[in-house]
Amino acid sequence: MNKNPHYRPVDILIVEDSPTDLMLAREALEHAKVLNNLHCVEDGEEAMAYLHGRGKYAGMPRPDLILLDLNLPRKSGQEVLAEIKADNSLKSIPVVVLTTSKADQDVVQAYAHHVNCYIAKPVDFDKFIEVIQSIEQFWLTVVTLPSA
Repeated sequence: MNKNPHYRPVDILIVEDSPTDLMLAREALEHAKVLNNLHCVEDGEEAMAYLHGRGKYAGMPRPDLILLDLNLPRKSGQEVLAEIKADNSLKSIPVVVLTTSKADQDVVQAYAHHVNCYIAKPVDFDKFIEVIQSIEQFWLTVVTLPSA
């Protein structure tokens, strides 16, 4: 992450039901040196509630990036991805799928729903860091202009 004071932390929503995988994602973000505010939900229903600011998620910041598992309770990651990319207010948010599934069908379906990247678990840290840094550089750089 650029240490320039004109950059702000990236708000990341991680949709993950495994505490171990959540810990590994946090570790990968630390290795990528992405200044971030991480917001975590455990299932697809919570993800959509967060994204629409419903219930306990009212007033939460809009994420700049979503890290999405496909194998989730209550609503699958594929369903969440399809809803995000079909919603005009959400579809511009980059989504990275982090999942144990290497099935061609899952990969093809995710890209058909316009996922930005598909990474199979266990996460290759070097690939993850490269993807996050690329997304940060090309999608997430937020510059604030100095006051006059």
